[in-house]
Amino acid sequence: MDLSLNYLPTLPKRKDVGIGCLGAGFIMRDCHLVAYRQAGFNPVAIASHDPEHADAVAEQHQISQCHATVEDLLRDRTVEVLDIAVPPDLQPELIRRAVEHKDHIQGILAQKPLALSVKGARDCVERCAKAGVTLAVNQNMRYDQSVRALKDILERGWLGEPVLGTIEMRAIPHWMPWSEKLPSLATFVMSIHHLDTFRYWFGTPDRVLASTRPDPRTRFPHSDGLNLYILEYDSGCRASSWDDVWTGPTREGSQGDIFIRWRVEGTDGLARGTIGWPSYPARTPSTLDFTTKKQPGYWFQPRWPEVWFPDAFVGTMAQLLCALEEKREPEISGRDNLETIALCEAVFAAARDHRVTTVREFL
Repeated sequence: MDLSLNYLPTLPKRKDVGIGCLGAGFIMRDCHLVAYRQAGFNPVAIASHDPEHADAVAEQHQISQCHATVEDLLRDRTVEVLDIAVPPDLQPELIRRAVEHKDHIQGILAQKPLALSVKGARDCVERCAKAGVTLAVNQNMRYDQSVRALKDILERGWLGEPVLGTIEMRAIPHWMPWSEKLPSLATFVMSIHHLDTFRYWFGTPDRVLASTRPDPRTRFPHSDGLNLYILEYDSGCRASSWDDVWTGPTREGSQGDIFIRWRVEGTDGLARGTIGWPSYPARTPSTLDFTTKKQPGYWFQPRWPEVWFPDAFVGTMAQLLCALEEKREPEISGRDNLETIALCEAVFAAARDHRVTTVREFL
């Protein structure tokens, strides 16, 4: 079988588009900017609420212009695309301010979650559409190499009709200080990766069941820590994830058993894989194995050198730049992302209210 899987993003013809970076924290410093330099993209300016931090990141990544304020960066006419990496409760206001500079800002790559409600996300989408600014959302797990390779396998029909997809996460996220004041912890910050991946693989589900409990390790008040959920599709497909951010007292003295594994079963085949992210900063590629009735008797095991963090962040920016070149919606457009936000709301409500929810009720 042809194992030349479509697991890498398409790159734009023009790589010199001026990128303005809002935010200078880990995700910008160690992921976005590392990936952009690797791909040959062109970050031209940066600003942060902490100018000294922004200045250090500018020096580290050779960004020529470090602005003292957000407004100074938004007025910078060398900025053609805005890359936002700030806490989710602050992001919608920055998008609203950015579209006022539509004369030179052509596109925005926003972080996920786009907003903490469908109402807030839709306002961002509509403001960008009205201004003619192309909006994409950094759903970066779609550009993990195993996730993208499986999508290609599904589209080739090697697994037949999807029957069951599962993700088992046993990993400990680093909750940033800004997450303490959010109305949702795990659903909108961690589970959103897996929920959007299920949408990428199978589409938006028709019904949602969920359960949650607080994480014993996380000391600040929160309701959604460990998330368990089942997504039902009228086609018969089911998808489920165990987002276990506790994993046992690994940090408190026990031995660890940390991993993320996924599995997809179809009528004609089976695929399984691992996600390398929990090993970061060690470069650990995600993996994919699959078997199919199309060529029985084999486990195919394509491999690659690329990793999710930071290499996948080439893809999130590249698809926005390609969309601008081709005058089309991005692969991870703001409008598409409304259904991911609605799915997060559906999971959160299903767990809180102990009921079956639908994505439609939140759209």
